[in-house]
Amino acid sequence: MFKNSIFFSFPAFLLAIVAGLVLQATDATARKLPVAVSILPQKYFVEQIAGDRVTVQVMIPPGASPASYEPRPAQMAALSRCRLYFAIGVGFEKAWLDKFSATAGQMKIVRTDRGISKVALPHHFHHNDHHELDETGGHRGIPDPHIWLAPGLVKIQAEHIARALAEADPANAVIYRERNLAFCQRLTKLDRQLRKILEPVRGSAFMVFHPSWGYFARAYGLVQVALELEGKEPKPAQLQKMIEWARKKKIRAVFVQPQFNTRTASIVARAIGARIIEADPLAYDWENNLKRQAKRFREAIE
Repeated sequence: MFKNSIFFSFPAFLLAIVAGLVLQATDATARKLPVAVSILPQKYFVEQIAGDRVTVQVMIPPGASPASYEPRPAQMAALSRCRLYFAIGVGFEKAWLDKFSATAGQMKIVRTDRGISKVALPHHFHHNDHHELDETGGHRGIPDPHIWLAPGLVKIQAEHIARALAEADPANAVIYRERNLAFCQRLTKLDRQLRKILEPVRGSAFMVFHPSWGYFARAYGLVQVALELEGKEPKPAQLQKMIEWARKKKIRAVFVQPQFNTRTASIVARAIGARIIEADPLAYDWENNLKRQAKRFREAIE
């Protein structure tokens, strides 16, 4: 009889433990601040500042384009539970932010690009070695949204993130400020590392399909030459000029990203005998990704 009572009570005991653990995990998740971002690198930034005190919903999944993605119904439903939305200025937001606000009335939109002077995307191919860029950051052309690829600009975004988190969750405000300070110190170190990697090729050009790396190039003294002009494929005459320029400059690599078709880049690469190399600006592993891409740019130029 004694053995049988232990036999039948033991599974119940285990079930009680498991149920308690599940309830604890559910409670811990419920206490986390739910926030949303547009792209994966932003999730990385938020998590460096907030740690495990938040749950982060990324609206644009890996492989999708920030210019044209349409969120799924499940994403819209999850968004209604979010307290903060960290906007960064990608094209996706222009079409959807107002709808997000209407769907999630309690959610605050935090514009992390506020205070950043943006340059225009390349819109014309010049004979003088590179695309014309609006260096003043004025209103000519389409503003370049890729501000997450320069550590100096990420510091500004991080400050907006830390301040918004502290206001939404004042109990952890000191932690957010301290973690942001540590993150910004890492950004300063990363900036020095990138400068050291790219200093030997300063002033040189590299060729990409989509112009994602403009702010990165400006920060480290490089010239980005893009095949795509303001979101459009180059016309045959423009493409021929690009091929002639690439031959003259002995370009040996054309950088592409997984979110875009590589047809045009492949045409150019074949014409000039260059390699196609992937450079993903939307990778989650942001710090290591920038160092990895810096080395690839240097190797391609050298």
